[in-house]
Amino acid sequence: MKTQTKEIQSSLTPDAALQILKDGNLRFINNLKANRNLLQQVNETSEGQFPFAAILSCIDSRTSAELIFDKGLGDIFSIRIAGNILNEDILGSMEFACRVAGSKLILVLGHTRCGAIIGACNQVEMGNLTTLLRKIQPAIEQETQTIHNRNGNNETFVENVTNNNIFLTINRIRKESSILAEMEQANQIKIVGGLYEVETGKVVFYE
Repeated sequence: MKTQTKEIQSSLTPDAALQILKDGNLRFINNLKANRNLLQQVNETSEGQFPFAAILSCIDSRTSAELIFDKGLGDIFSIRIAGNILNEDILGSMEFACRVAGSKLILVLGHTRCGAIIGACNQVEMGNLTTLLRKIQPAIEQETQTIHNRNGNNETFVENVTNNNIFLTINRIRKESSILAEMEQANQIKIVGGLYEVETGKVVFYE
């Protein structure tokens, strides 16, 4: 597998970048790996990087984007925070990734059985975690299908909140970053969502 170069990055369309992730996840769930020399990639990326995508995912130890999409060094920008929540620093990182570094895709990647989502559903309060979990509250409030047992023990409720959190984050990216919104409207980038199933390793994409 070739190291990402400026030429390869420049030639990619946003749709092609998304397909690369889909193909990588397919290899992952089939226990296959692209042939790559990581030490060679260390050398080839020592003077520059040209990632094709920026992925916002959770800190969950099971959701390493490089692994589940079978990527190597220099391929993706990996932004990780509990609950894959959004703040201005993360937005700035995405703007850097796309406007400055040339990435063609932003993926907001949630996952099943997310501890942050469950904690928010259970209204957990603990130190600085309290402030982080409050950022998931809009996704909880948007879930109106569940009348009873609106807590982290209700798997359906948690799943609905998880998906709401993904879509609300995508909407916020477009609303709060004029740079990224304009790039998407000009078809320079694509902003999509995805759900990683910790039970199977499969990513379901929301386009």
